[in-house]
Amino acid sequence: MAPADQTRKTTPPFGADIASRLLGWYDVHHRELPWRITPREHARGVMPDPYRIWLSEVMLQQTTVEAVKAYFRVFVEKWPDVGALAAAPTEDVMKAWAGLGYYSRARNLKACADLVAQRGGRFPDTEAGLRELPGIGAYTSAAITAIAFDRPAAVVDGNVERVISRLFSITTPLSEAKAEIRAHVERMVPGTRPGDFAQAMMDLGATICTPRRPSCMLCPLREDCSAVVSGDPEHFPVRLPKADKPLRRGAAFVAVRGDGAVLLRKRAEKGLLGGMTEVPTTAWTARIDGATTQAAAPFPGNWKPTGRIAHVFTHFALELDVFLAHTNGETPAGHFWSLPSDISGEALPTVMKKAIEAAIPGATKKPSPHSAKRPHD
Repeated sequence: MAPADQTRKTTPPFGADIASRLLGWYDVHHRELPWRITPREHARGVMPDPYRIWLSEVMLQQTTVEAVKAYFRVFVEKWPDVGALAAAPTEDVMKAWAGLGYYSRARNLKACADLVAQRGGRFPDTEAGLRELPGIGAYTSAAITAIAFDRPAAVVDGNVERVISRLFSITTPLSEAKAEIRAHVERMVPGTRPGDFAQAMMDLGATICTPRRPSCMLCPLREDCSAVVSGDPEHFPVRLPKADKPLRRGAAFVAVRGDGAVLLRKRAEKGLLGGMTEVPTTAWTARIDGATTQAAAPFPGNWKPTGRIAHVFTHFALELDVFLAHTNGETPAGHFWSLPSDISGEALPTVMKKAIEAAIPGATKKPSPHSAKRPHD
């Protein structure tokens, strides 16, 4: 009985029914996002700005919507179109991206903007054309095609994978079920409003079909959901056990000049945290440990331990012992000094902000506009 029922669900009438109910739900319950046009606006003929959709989709890779909102607003305020972003210095783009993580995205973002601007400032409107651009893969090209240009495309992110895995009770481990999930989505994509359909699937996964305690009674697809029938939606998607991440060790050295400036340097353009700014550290990588004592300091000084910070990367965890020294202000080759007023605006990845904060609490925080003392009357 169950196999026959599941076969019924993969036929085109089921897909069309899903799209209709899902779009009806989305019209009422869609999320308000700064890069998105509403269903009402879409019905009036308003089309999304491909630049804003592209920018948001690149930012959203491996990052939450809530984390992206503030960064997105900063970017579109500084660089309202792809031409403005292309004209911006790379260093400024990296500074604006600092803290968002996965820094290869920022480098690809700039390279993509440069190429699109060279081609007249218009993004390709097909998946194939978009995939020729730096940093745009299968998911991002499908998302831009559907959302920005309202063309049918199977958009499958983590939220959609969860919805489909539950809808069809897919028992194949998620890491091996990508093609199966995509095939289901392809059968469901409607010929009309494919962009709204893609966003509706994402919103359903983000707000109703959540990883823990999904709100199945509020789901517009509950009557056809195999996982609801089985009574165990949280069992899906099926995941293989995660391997333990290796732990790497190293040291970070925070040197402070008399005026409070901090010694920084820029990392190599390629590799982990490529092109970002850092305090001097030892030669740790994802594969090897670095030295962890004062003996590895970039220059002699009265280095004092100020604590240990931890940070988790995609493939490994890192612990850095942090040391602080006050110096006379000599500048080692390849380094520069950043004044206290400038630190918060440097292209510092989160791990380096943690290191500086361990040595100088509050140093990387943006100064409050109300923190300056008012002059006496």
